[in-house]
Amino acid sequence: MKNIVILGSNFAGFTAAMQLVKRLKGKRKEYKVIVVSPSHDFLYVPSLIWVPFGRRKIEDIRFDLREIFRKNNIEFIEAPAERVDPDINTVYLPEGETLTYEYLVVATGVKMNFDVVDGLKPEDNKIQNIVIPKLAMKTREAFENLVKDPGPVVVGATQGASCMGAAYEYLFNMDKELRRRGVRKQVKLYWITPEPYLGNFGIDGMPGGEKMLKMFMKLYNIEWITDASIEKIEDNKITLKTGEVLPYKMAMLMPPFEGADVMKASPKLVDAKGFVEVSGTYQHLKYKNVFAAGLAVKVAPPFEIVNTPFGVPKTGYPSDVTGKIVAGNIANLIKGKTKLVSKEWGRIPALCVMDAGHKEIYLIANHLFKPRQFAVLLPNIFNDLGKVFLEKYFIWKNRHGYAWLP
Repeated sequence: MKNIVILGSNFAGFTAAMQLVKRLKGKRKEYKVIVVSPSHDFLYVPSLIWVPFGRRKIEDIRFDLREIFRKNNIEFIEAPAERVDPDINTVYLPEGETLTYEYLVVATGVKMNFDVVDGLKPEDNKIQNIVIPKLAMKTREAFENLVKDPGPVVVGATQGASCMGAAYEYLFNMDKELRRRGVRKQVKLYWITPEPYLGNFGIDGMPGGEKMLKMFMKLYNIEWITDASIEKIEDNKITLKTGEVLPYKMAMLMPPFEGADVMKASPKLVDAKGFVEVSGTYQHLKYKNVFAAGLAVKVAPPFEIVNTPFGVPKTGYPSDVTGKIVAGNIANLIKGKTKLVSKEWGRIPALCVMDAGHKEIYLIANHLFKPRQFAVLLPNIFNDLGKVFLEKYFIWKNRHGYAWLP
């Protein structure tokens, strides 16, 4: 029996695994789908923005994948893969174990590069982060301390970061919760971003986006600095490369992302940052039996970066889409079809709901990157039911194994 090995089990990896099972029903005696991941949990990452404010617990946004995999005859190995040698189609696991594959899907996600600025690492106990559960819970503790002893707050992203959207959401939710707790007037709130203008988001913006975000910043009394690059982080102040100094009692900054450790240990497959270089079919440029999906894919910015570097966002929806494309293309190859589906990252539709503190903004476009034939921002100033619905829908469909749904 030949193996299709998938590294990673969240949005892209889970979707690819479930789709492969569906697409290869007539070939299951010939091919085994094997998922390798350090965790058996599916985590709905977009809702981590709510954890620091008590609106969600980690248990609300994650669930165990093992029974779903078992029911669908997917072998699951709970272990961190160590490296891949694509010349001999082999994945190396802990304790000397190995897996050979006919096809490999890299859906390993990313790791955070805390070395971009001294003082950014979690163990330095200066700056908070919300990208993974344990850091989101640590941020919750820091927020509770801030409520008891208010002071200035800095929220944003470092140079090289690409996940500005989540930081914007965290910012507006913090403003909302500080007001609810009755301490907002005692907190001076700063927003810093490497973007050249508010609402660039790493996709060169959306029509009316900069104007809308400026309106929100003024409405919420938030000071902002664009094109921001951090020189130094100290215990109670952040110094920008312009020399401007921002005091803080609490700070949350999104760092840059790089490839997962297993991919950085597999240099034949990745660029210098550990991302997999693929064509529009998500097939590796050299090793044609290797595919990548989701955050593990290398995506170049669709515009020239003039001053402060920043990256392209990689969110749950494109991860889901690329997982489906990869599964379909592998299934086609196995069935002897030569024509593969091609849809470069920037040609995937933009479908996003950004929480603005119990309000929301819908970002809808026919393509993530320009040129676009259709692009619109729709504010909902009354509630964030769209964001909540999206969370409930994705968790429901994946918990029930309905990865084929949109």
